[in-house]
Amino acid sequence: MSAAEEGTASADGPRRRAVSPDRRTRQPTEVRRRLILEAAVPLVLEHGVGGVGLRDIARAAGVSVGTVTYHFGGIGEIIGEAVSIEIDAYYRPLGERMLSAPSAVEGLDVLVTGVFNTETDQHWRLWFESWAADAVRAPDTLQRRRYEDWSDRIAELVERGRTSGEFLCDDVAETTVRFSALVDGLALSLIHI
Repeated sequence: MSAAEEGTASADGPRRRAVSPDRRTRQPTEVRRRLILEAAVPLVLEHGVGGVGLRDIARAAGVSVGTVTYHFGGIGEIIGEAVSIEIDAYYRPLGERMLSAPSAVEGLDVLVTGVFNTETDQHWRLWFESWAADAVRAPDTLQRRRYEDWSDRIAELVERGRTSGEFLCDDVAETTVRFSALVDGLALSLIHI
């Protein structure tokens, strides 16, 4: 392999590229972005946000580090978008099933079953890793908005139950906050971060 194939030389010898040129393929922009985001999720789940670098993501995505930095401003942006994709894929259908249940009690059952089952471990790990990353970097406003939207859906279910007489609560907003805190706390204890 020539020095050009291996990357630029350093005092320690030639540097290896994240992906060798013969393994690279040219993809449309949105495909490359999606490859990068999809590659980031398992790395974050395995190593945590702090244990993942641009080179790791590039290698896993089969692209160069330059391609990663061309499409994203850094790790924070990649993690934020990857978490957003996961959150949308997780919460949107769950919220629809919850709110379309015949009664508020059945909607609550859909919600609890949906957030605590064997398939949600990955979701919760990614969610809490993202929260941990937000403690170090500026919080992701898009993610905060998604959490608020999810809280609004829970509030809609609580209000529906209160109106139908299925739930007894004086303050829908307070009940929603307490329920969300209970779910998040229980999920954190169950995954043993």
